[in-house]
Parts: sequence; C-alpha cells; structure tokens
Amino acid sequence: MGKESTTPAAVTSADVARLAGVSRATVSFVLNNTQAHRVSDTTRARVLAAADQLGYVPHAAARSLRAGRSNLVLMPASVSAAGRLVSTWMDDLHGELERHGYTTVLHAGRFPDAMSAARAWAELRPAAVVALDGDSLTGRAVDVLRRAGVRGVLAFASGRVDGVHAVDFDHARIGALAAEHLVSRGRRSLGVIMPQERGLSTFARPRLAGAQGVASRSTATVTPVEMAYTHESAAELARQCGELGLDGVFAYNDEYAALLLHALRNRGVPVPEEVAVVGSDDLVLSALQQPPLTTVRLDLPTPASIADALHELVDRGVPPEVPGVEPVLVHRQSS
Repeated sequence: MGKESTTPAAVTSADVARLAGVSRATVSFVLNNTQAHRVSDTTRARVLAAADQLGYVPHAAARSLRAGRSNLVLMPASVSAAGRLVSTWMDDLHGELERHGYTTVLHAGRFPDAMSAARAWAELRPAAVVALDGDSLTGRAVDVLRRAGVRGVLAFASGRVDGVHAVDFDHARIGALAAEHLVSRGRRSLGVIMPQERGLSTFARPRLAGAQGVASRSTATVTPVEMAYTHESAAELARQCGELGLDGVFAYNDEYAALLLHALRNRGVPVPEEVAVVGSDDLVLSALQQPPLTTVRLDLPTPASIADALHELVDRGVPPEVPGVEPVLVHRQSS
C-alpha cells in the first residue's frame, strides 16, 4: 500500500514564540506592529526571524476578532474597469491605506442589484467599503453593511445616499463638458462612444446623458455608438462615422479616443476637419496623438486625502471634508 499523504500542521504563533524565546503576546505585538506596546529592537528582530524561518503568517480573521474590528477595506471590482487614470489612482490609494494599517480586498462579484452586492460584501465583514460607482448604492444596502459592522462607506457619487460619505463625482458633467465644447466648435451631429467592455456602462450611461442634455438645449443631435476596445471595432466605428454623418465624437476616455483616431487616419478621414474627437482623463498619451487629443482632465482628490478621510471615518465616525472630482476641458488639435 502506498503511503497516505498528510497535511503538515499549521504553524501557529505559539511555535514562533517558542523559537524566539518570547511570549505569544510579544509575537502578536511585533507582527501586528502594535504601537501601544514597546518591544526592543533586539526582541523584534528575533521574533521576525523566527516567523520567517517557520513561514508563519498571522491569521487575519483571528486578528480581527482580537482587535474587535476588521482591517479590511473592500473595493468593488468595477474600479478596475474604469480606465488607466482611475486604476493607477486606486493603486496609489492601496498604498496609502496600508499606511493606516488596512488591507485592500478587490471584490469581483456580479450582482443584479445593490442589496445583493451589499449582502455579499457584508459576508467579509470589512471595516470599510470604497465604491467608485456610488450612485448604484441605496440606503437599504448601506444599512445591511452597517448591521454587519462596516464602520465606513465612502463612495464617489453624483448625489447623496443615506449613510454614505459621498465624494462628488458626476459623470454627466464630463459628457456635458465634452458636448458643450464640440457644439461650440460648430459640430451638430455628435456620437458618444458606449464601451462594450464589462463594467463600463455604469460610467458611460451618465456621460451619454450629460451630452444628451447639452444637445437638447441646442440644434445638435447625439447618437450613442458602441465600440469595443479593439482595432477592429474602432475601424468599424470609423466607417460608421461617415454613414451616420457624425462630425464630432466624445470617445468615453483617451484610450478609446486613441484607437478611434488611429482608425480614422487609416481611412483617410481628416481630424478635426471632418470629424472632431474628444477623450477624457488627459493621459500622457493624449498629447502625443496625431493630432494631439482634446480631452477632459479629471482633477481627482489625492489618494492620501481619501485614505486619511476613510481612516477618520472608521476610527471616529466623522471624516474630514474631501474635495470632489472636477472635470476640466483641455483643448488640443483634435477638435
């Protein structure tokens, strides 16, 4: 008979304490970086060396139980789909949250409504939730989170939601600013790109609504046009621009705009003479396009200010004021 496979026993803090010659409490103070208890540098080094030798990793759930609260900050996965500007900003936010002792968890579930999402998030018992698409939250969903012990809900949103600390981020203003610029440049048949990639419709729909609001107050028309983030889809849209008679396009963001500019150039369509193009985010690549891309710059609050606000929200329940997201039109040669 073959030997039965056995799973090695999990290493515990008691094992680390024995190897380092200290108490389990001292191991906890060192590995949790507890500031209230002074541990000598020599003892700290001995504990860290023992933990490294044994491959010991603290148990997050047990640590949360001892501390009386979680150190997890949950972010719905929609943030990862929002484009390079916001994704890079969120990466910086992760680092700033670590400075306060939080661990960021990205939650990738798909949910039919806010209540289903809240119940799934609440199962992890996070200390806080940071939602980029805060307009999808409801008071009932936030109440589910509160009852599960979530101490802070911070959301980027265009309006108020009970129980949520909202940072003003109105995507309709982005679409409106782009459309106002195109109309001011004499464009009357506007296309607004609706990305086909999952997760982006949450942000694209209000941008379309903002552009439509501008058109309703002028002689311009707005046509939503779908486009995937591929060369093939951009080429198809470049062809449709002529069929639809579009003379201006708001391309959702700079990445979609760059693809469209390339496709229009390949078809010999002059930009901006025949079709003007506006992006959003003011990425580095926008000024390097041919022609340089007109865009909507988004002045975001610093990741440090958001992390500080969230910590105050979790720790004391009263966050400092955080400035909202301000869209600013940057005019270049593509329009």
